[in-house]
Amino acid sequence: MSIIHNLPYEWLVGLRYTRAGKRSGRNSFISFISLISVSGIALGVAALIVVLSVMNGFQKEVTDRMLSVLAHIEVFDPRGTMPNWQAAMQDALKNPAVKGAAPFVETQGMLLRDGVMRPAVIRGILPAEEHKVSDAARQVRQGSLAALVPGQFNIVMGYALARSLGIGIGDKVTMLLAQAQTTPAGMLPRTRTFTLVGIFEAGHYEYDATFAFVHLEDAQKMERLDAPSGLRLRIADMHAAPAVAQELKASMPGALRIRDWSEQNATWFAAVQTEKKMMFIVLTLIIAVAAFNLIATLVMTVTEKQADIAILRTLGSSPRSIMKIFMIQGALVGLLGTMAGVGLGVLVALNIDVIVPFIERLLGVQFLPKDIYLISALPSDLRWPDVAKIGGVAVLLSFVATLYPSYSASRVKPAEALRYE
Repeated sequence: MSIIHNLPYEWLVGLRYTRAGKRSGRNSFISFISLISVSGIALGVAALIVVLSVMNGFQKEVTDRMLSVLAHIEVFDPRGTMPNWQAAMQDALKNPAVKGAAPFVETQGMLLRDGVMRPAVIRGILPAEEHKVSDAARQVRQGSLAALVPGQFNIVMGYALARSLGIGIGDKVTMLLAQAQTTPAGMLPRTRTFTLVGIFEAGHYEYDATFAFVHLEDAQKMERLDAPSGLRLRIADMHAAPAVAQELKASMPGALRIRDWSEQNATWFAAVQTEKKMMFIVLTLIIAVAAFNLIATLVMTVTEKQADIAILRTLGSSPRSIMKIFMIQGALVGLLGTMAGVGLGVLVALNIDVIVPFIERLLGVQFLPKDIYLISALPSDLRWPDVAKIGGVAVLLSFVATLYPSYSASRVKPAEALRYE
C-alpha cells in the first residue's frame, strides 16, 4: 500500500480512473466498457497464441513425418555416380554434427499391376544401414525392410501405393523405368518384375502414395550404374541442416552437390510461412478492434471527467500531466488485457490435447478423422518468441490507442469545463 501512495499523482489518478466507479450510472457504464476493452484484447491475444501454436504443431508434425523418410542432407556427385562413396562418407562423418550416413540410388518409374499403373519414386538402399539416416525400418507395418536381399528384386512400398495397386505381401509388380532400351519391336521402357515384401506407413500421404524401397544393388542394376548416386546424411539437429550443409561444402573434397531438406521442400515451407504471416495479420485485427474500443472508452472517460480535469488544471497540473493520466489509464487496460490473454492462450495451447478431446466428447464430433487427416489429435507447439511478439504487438496497439484521447484531455480549457458545474 505504501508503494502505491508513493507513486506520482498521475499514476494515482490513472489507477483510480481504471477501477470501477460506483458514484453514478455513467461511471459504471464507462467501467463496463473498460472491462469489454480488456476482454477484447485478452481474447484477441489468446486466439492468436492458440492458432499460431496449432499451426506450429501441424508444421512440426508434418516435418517430422517427412524427415522420417527424407534425409536431412543429401550429397551428390555431378557425374551422376559416386564411385568413392566410402571415402566421401568418412569425410562427412568427420563433421561432429553428422550422426549417420548411407549410400542410395534414386530414380522415378511406373509400377504396373493388372492394368493399374502408378508413378513412384524408387529408392535403392542398404537395409542394414538405412536406420542411420531414416525411420523407414520402424515404419514397416507388414513384412520387413531386411527382406530386401540383393539379386532377388524385392520391394517395400507405402501402404497407399500398395492399396492403389491392389497388392499385398508376396504379390508381383512390374516396374517400368523411363530409360528406353532398343528391341526388335522398337524403343521400349526397361521393365523388371519385383516381389512385394514389405509395406510401410510414414503418416505423410505424399510419401505413402509414391515411395518404394529396393536393395541398392538391384537399383544399380535397373539404372545400369556401377556405384550409388550419392549419400544421405542425418544430423543431430535438423534445424541446423542449412548451416551444416555449408560446412560440408567447405570441408568435403571434390565438386560435390550438397542440399538440405529445406531446399527439397522449399515451396511447401514458403507456403506455410506465408500462411502463418497472413494468419498473424488477420488475427491481429481482432486486437486492433479491441484497441479501437479502448479509444472509445477513453474518449468517454475524458468527456465524463472534464470537471476533474479542470480542477486539476486550476491546481497547477500541466497539460502534459493530464495527458499522462489518461495514457496510464489506457496503457493499464491494454496491459491487463494482454496479460490475461497471454495467460489464457498459453494455458489452452499447453493443454489442447485435453481440451479438444473434451469438446469432441461433449459435442459428439471428431475434428480430425484419422482416415482423412492421418492425425487424430490436434497438435500444438507453443513457441515463446511468438508469445512475446504477440504480447508486444498488443501492448503497442493499446499504447497507440491512448494517444488521441489523452491529447484531447490535455486540451480541455478549465473555464469552459467549469462553466456549467
